[in-house]
Amino acid sequence: MTRIGYPFFLFICFAGLILGAPNSVRADAASDIQAQINENNRQVELLKAEIVAFQKELDVLGSKKSTLQSAISSLAISQKQLATQIKVTQNKIASANLKIKELSLSIGDKEASIAINQDAIAKALRSIAENERAPMITKLISSDSFSEAWQAADEMAQFNRALADDIRSLRAVRTELAANRDEVSATKANLVALQNDLTLQKKSVDIQKTTQQKLLTDTKNQETAYQKILATKKAEEAAFEAALFELESQLQYVLDPSRVPPAGRGVLRWPVSSVFITQEFGKTSSSRRLYVSGTHNGIDFRAMIGTPIRAALSGTVLSINYGAIQNCQYGKWVLIKHPNGLATLYAHLSDISVQKGATVYAGQVIGFSGDTGYATGPHLHFGVYIAEAISFKQYTCWNKAVVTIPVAPPNAYLNPLSYL
Repeated sequence: MTRIGYPFFLFICFAGLILGAPNSVRADAASDIQAQINENNRQVELLKAEIVAFQKELDVLGSKKSTLQSAISSLAISQKQLATQIKVTQNKIASANLKIKELSLSIGDKEASIAINQDAIAKALRSIAENERAPMITKLISSDSFSEAWQAADEMAQFNRALADDIRSLRAVRTELAANRDEVSATKANLVALQNDLTLQKKSVDIQKTTQQKLLTDTKNQETAYQKILATKKAEEAAFEAALFELESQLQYVLDPSRVPPAGRGVLRWPVSSVFITQEFGKTSSSRRLYVSGTHNGIDFRAMIGTPIRAALSGTVLSINYGAIQNCQYGKWVLIKHPNGLATLYAHLSDISVQKGATVYAGQVIGFSGDTGYATGPHLHFGVYIAEAISFKQYTCWNKAVVTIPVAPPNAYLNPLSYL
């Protein structure tokens, strides 16, 4: 072997370290982790089927006459549904943690591979530097024969190709490492979102339990007491609609279309994650029967008690009614003013998560749905106004309590579906 052959052989030996077989222990660990993730995903699908079944039960109950037993049954089923949703979220959190563990193993492999690559190249180059002090041209001139010179040149060319291949390998491993780290960051962000969902779901369960306890306390588990509460709510609703219609009729507003965004899908986002509209805006067969004005000034969404309600657009909380007078007006509500000239109302809430004057972002949870005020069943009343046309008036409830309500001229109420 010529003098140039020895360092080339040495480099090839070091390259063997680089191209060695993967760590079988880590490969087995990664396989076990993926198996656990697959099992979690299977459990999630089963749990989702349970959630759908619970919703069907709730839909059947909702179509029946309102009784104390049906109200309590709805709350009980809703709690079971929420408990199942919590299990789904916990499974997703477990899968996210497992994915992070899997990626961490992969990152460890990539970092070890990079270290081996760098070390092998460095050792090979140091050995060449020590054993090949004379320039290549000197070796070629001093060779005893043409074949020996040709062999020396060929081996050096092979060495250069091997070195270039290994540098490309290093770059590829580093690219994979960067991709893995990006995936870890994305998975961690997803994990934070899932943990926030879990907190909201647990809050929803607490709200439902509180509502159920209050219902039992108010009715003393007697159907007659429950029907009396419903009758009071319906009477208050009629009185409130009459008063609102009278106040609206006294207001005037000259609509300037340039002051509000043109109607278009996506201007606002849905305030609930599961969209099911139970009452539309404007004149409908139901609105003529239900409202003094013959028109509904917003839309109603089906939303079981404790459903997270989200801001339809970024803005500032213009006003809030934290304390709901029993059976009176909109109950607990939040009114948000948006930079585009619109304002949105979220009414009949069970709990409020923001404060007056606070800045909120689109999609932020501002409260939880309920049946406060004159609502005879849990839902979200969602209204859209021309913000500058809103005024606040005093309203006296059936029990003589005085509350403040947002009021606007009839032409300042906009159809939410024109912007959602």
